[in-house]
Amino acid sequence: MSVLGHVDHGKTTLLDAIRGSNVAKKEAGKITQMIGASIVEKKTIEELSKELKDVFKTELIIPGLLFIDTPGHEVFSNLRVRGGSIADIAILVIDIKQGIQPQTVESIKILQNAKTPFVVALNKVDLIDGWKESGSKSFLKALSKQADYVKERVENRIYEVMGELSQHGFDSERFDRVDDFTKQLSLIPMSAKTEEGMAELLLLVAGLSQRYLKDKLYIDREAEAKGSVMEVKEEKGLGTTVDVILYDGILKEGDSLKFMTKEGIMETRVRALLLPNVSSNNPKEKYRRVKEVVAAAGVKIAAPNLEEVLAGSPFTSGKGDELEKELKSIIFESNEEGVVAKADSLGSAEALLNLLRKEGIAVAKLDIGKINKEDINLASVMGKKNRKYGVVLAFNIRLDESVELLAKEEGVRIIDSDVVYRIPELYKEFVDESAREESKEIEEKVAHPVKIMALPGFFFRESKPAVLGIEVLEGKLKPGIDLIKEDGKIVGELKSIQDKGKSLKEAEKGSKVAVSVDGAVLHKDIEEGDVLYSYLNREAIELWKESSSLTEEEKALVEEIVKIERKARLRKL
Repeated sequence: MSVLGHVDHGKTTLLDAIRGSNVAKKEAGKITQMIGASIVEKKTIEELSKELKDVFKTELIIPGLLFIDTPGHEVFSNLRVRGGSIADIAILVIDIKQGIQPQTVESIKILQNAKTPFVVALNKVDLIDGWKESGSKSFLKALSKQADYVKERVENRIYEVMGELSQHGFDSERFDRVDDFTKQLSLIPMSAKTEEGMAELLLLVAGLSQRYLKDKLYIDREAEAKGSVMEVKEEKGLGTTVDVILYDGILKEGDSLKFMTKEGIMETRVRALLLPNVSSNNPKEKYRRVKEVVAAAGVKIAAPNLEEVLAGSPFTSGKGDELEKELKSIIFESNEEGVVAKADSLGSAEALLNLLRKEGIAVAKLDIGKINKEDINLASVMGKKNRKYGVVLAFNIRLDESVELLAKEEGVRIIDSDVVYRIPELYKEFVDESAREESKEIEEKVAHPVKIMALPGFFFRESKPAVLGIEVLEGKLKPGIDLIKEDGKIVGELKSIQDKGKSLKEAEKGSKVAVSVDGAVLHKDIEEGDVLYSYLNREAIELWKESSSLTEEEKALVEEIVKIERKARLRKL
């Protein structure tokens, strides 16, 4: 079980309330602290929900609920379970007063992508104007003690959130008015601070778990142990250890386990299984050793050669064939053109890969860990072949200054984000920007559409080159273009532009400047008042027709020039 939601909507406070870490009278046995997780036992749920016996007739058969202690998106992006999420069910936290926010939408996408069922905790009901704390753990009991105007405000906020959820394709309803839990999303108004509504939340989640996840509620003692690696870390006196979530089977001291590393599958033997030692404050006794752990559970494993184990990867006590196959499908380098992508864990890498493929973004290399020199060099090579691939996409990766400097030198763009769904969006923005830059570079190399008029009384030099005053009627005037008359005849090449003795690189519409034209003779090829155009070859015409940088007037000018040139060709036939 995991908890997701927008920042400051109360995810951590809810986890604290569930764990009982802020309850002064916490009793031994009610909350079992594990590595990276907490178990809320059956008797605790029953104790919390005793006020609801008359409302809910649910008889709990599950031993309890395992809550992963990491709030937010990490559980879903980091912990891999055969392409899905390690969480069987989730709680989406929404501030009842603020409603759906950007990270709420993101959380919904994550849950949908992982195909994880969830309920909605409408948190901070105690902040509804006029709400009086009841002392009850039940929302229904607490609501019954509120003034009528407060009840109305609560209902109004529930209906507003229901409306917002409907925009994302969900039919939702307050939990006690749900007709079909398989089709309607349950909303539980509650307060993580006062714990009002905690009874309904835990009871509902427990009831849904045992009703719709029946196949996962029983452990086969003969089945192989399976789990996901949450973290790889050094522990004083123990060496390198792994914190794992065991989601299937039984794990025993001495078991042989297979883990993923970047080099392939590594096999080791469990030296010790460790759980937090909550009965001791001595740092040297922070863990207690156990002989076996039954799923679902969080446990620390001490074993040889764990240094290269990949965080977020699955492990098993069975054969490693499936692990090897999964690893090769996620971490790879191909000979095809594409982007270079890096992520902080195997689960993150797979989530990123799936998103990129969904958006049709080709991937040449996907790896785990920090961006290195090889990544930059590969991206540089890719970028030289195709500008849009000169990039490294990084999810949840801390960037080294030296790598950023190298990327700048090689012309490689690093696109990084700690929100996986933003990376394809940012990449598309980069591709659009690259396309604009490429078009601009090409546009610089071809003649720009322009229309000018030879100003009467401003013929300065007849030829070699002809120098005259002109006005730019439309478009942009640049040196190096051939000029044609209205009959399509080329009169010469525009060599330079000057204004008051100063050379110009270009002249905009409305400008009156002096120009030199090589190959033209004034009063012969060009008369006062003549209208001249830039000559556009086929490449330039196709470019400008597709270009988004031209104004509507300039696009019309391109069509005018095309007609002039077409007529000139027909006359030659």
